[in-house]
Amino acid sequence: MSSLCILTDSAVQFTQPGFAGRADVRILSYDVDFQGRMYPEGEGLKPSALPHSIQSNTAPNLVVPQPEKVLQVFQSLAVYYREIIAIFTSSELTPLYHQAEIAATAAKSQIPITLIDSQTTSVGLGLLVQLAAECNAAGLPAMKIERQVRKAIARVYSLLCTAGLSYLSKSGFIDPAQATVGEMLNLIPIFSLEEGKLSPLEKPRNLRAVMDFFQEFLSEFDHLQHIALVQGVAPFHYESHLLREFVQDHFSSTQFSEHTINLPLAIMTGPRTLALMIMEAE
Repeated sequence: MSSLCILTDSAVQFTQPGFAGRADVRILSYDVDFQGRMYPEGEGLKPSALPHSIQSNTAPNLVVPQPEKVLQVFQSLAVYYREIIAIFTSSELTPLYHQAEIAATAAKSQIPITLIDSQTTSVGLGLLVQLAAECNAAGLPAMKIERQVRKAIARVYSLLCTAGLSYLSKSGFIDPAQATVGEMLNLIPIFSLEEGKLSPLEKPRNLRAVMDFFQEFLSEFDHLQHIALVQGVAPFHYESHLLREFVQDHFSSTQFSEHTINLPLAIMTGPRTLALMIMEAE
């Protein structure tokens, strides 16, 4: 066991089940409040159980750990580790990073804690955590691991399209009027994560146009380290086939992975989200 722990949150999705340093990665989970019932750590609730569109009284909510809970996690890790690097989902998407700042201040006399706002989530977050874990397994000190991760943040790009605009409205990413009109017109807008914040890019009218946009986006890069497709609960078999073929033809040496949307991302952006997440090669 290393003397350093990598901590992240349960929105993370890894590109492989096992990787160097995985034993020293810990995950801080969100609870979920849905239809009057609390699901601790989201257990027992799947993205497929979420409605396609939500009203205020049907909206699922991520319950972000309070500073006291985060402090308890820091203190429990201090029993086994001498240092923590915590890499969390973008602070523009959930307030966990800010809660951790409060907790880290309270714990600073017990264990050194480095906090990193990943400015991403899901597989983008997973790629950064995997990098940190691999550096940790290689014996790099915390300062160098932090430097490597912060440099890598600028190489992670995310595109997300979703038909669940009411989810974006509930999360505060777009206004309610936009969500209502967009869902009436069956729009599936594409957003990018810019400095961790959802930024609108395009308003395609069908999934084929979405895949064309994804492919055009990939074509802007010469060298990619990883390409990941995150699929929501709607069947995206044809679209994933198209992207898989495109990657094989144009990025044959690049690692490619496909993922089913996890519960935190489904609650933030809707269960019918389709996302492209990549890491550019150094």
